[in-house]
Amino acid sequence: MKKITLLILPFLIIHLSSFSQNVIKEKIEQIVKSKRVTVGVGILNFNNGDTLTLNGNAHFPMQSVYKFHLALAVLNEVDKGNLTLNQNIFVKKSDLLPNIYSPMREKYPNGNVNLPLSEILKYTVSQSDNSGCDLLFNLIGGPEKVNKYIHQLGIKDVSILDPEERIQNDWSLQYKNYSTPFAAVQLLQKFHKQHILSKNSQDFLYKIMAETTTGTTKIKALLPKNTLVAHKTGFSGKNKEGLTGGTNDIGIITLPNGKQFAIAIFVSNSMESEVTNDKMIAEIALVVWEYYLGRQD
Repeated sequence: MKKITLLILPFLIIHLSSFSQNVIKEKIEQIVKSKRVTVGVGILNFNNGDTLTLNGNAHFPMQSVYKFHLALAVLNEVDKGNLTLNQNIFVKKSDLLPNIYSPMREKYPNGNVNLPLSEILKYTVSQSDNSGCDLLFNLIGGPEKVNKYIHQLGIKDVSILDPEERIQNDWSLQYKNYSTPFAAVQLLQKFHKQHILSKNSQDFLYKIMAETTTGTTKIKALLPKNTLVAHKTGFSGKNKEGLTGGTNDIGIITLPNGKQFAIAIFVSNSMESEVTNDKMIAEIALVVWEYYLGRQD
């Protein structure tokens, strides 16, 4: 089937086989209408290669979404034999950073404990633990090592320069740690379909993404209760002026027929409430879900 390209919103370009459903246009327009935000969307259907992007080449602060990229880099080291999932990592009390989100610190407030690498990865991905994130950065050689690895995979529109501790203490740094929506879904596709990790590492990362406990009001919120979503969220909080730098969710959604697609939704520079931001993410995800649910290919 010949591919067609439709411009249906400013910076919204859709490449879908025989795509003519204006209802998608109308629904997305309605979702973002009158909102004081910048929204980026990337969609990639694993079955037929259909893509959709809204501001797909714009730079959006990733926030904790980059913990997915970090996990890929760590598991690449596992696959190369430099690390193992069951090896113990000594976590010092100084590794458990104060004044940032860290369920690991809450469980081990005094630190000085040996934890298997698999547990630290689970904290970092499934619970978006900031202490675990920076510990893993230090373990494999810093954010620059992760940035280089992702670029070597062919994903160039990504910048990973700073650990969580620095981003948490300097609002401006989030904008230097960015991804485009299209780069995010391309990376999800490489992870899922191109076997950049061993099967064991891929299965492990997919599982801990599916077990994510953060962002229940984002991509998953309006989908059927038992929908399988392997995802990673990110959130900046608000600054003193009430601006949200970034609130995001990227992941792989499985339809009832077993087919899957990648989705990345970034909401940046928002003066809306957290509830409104998350609702936009949830509604966009539902629109795409319903569209692919009705397709046969």
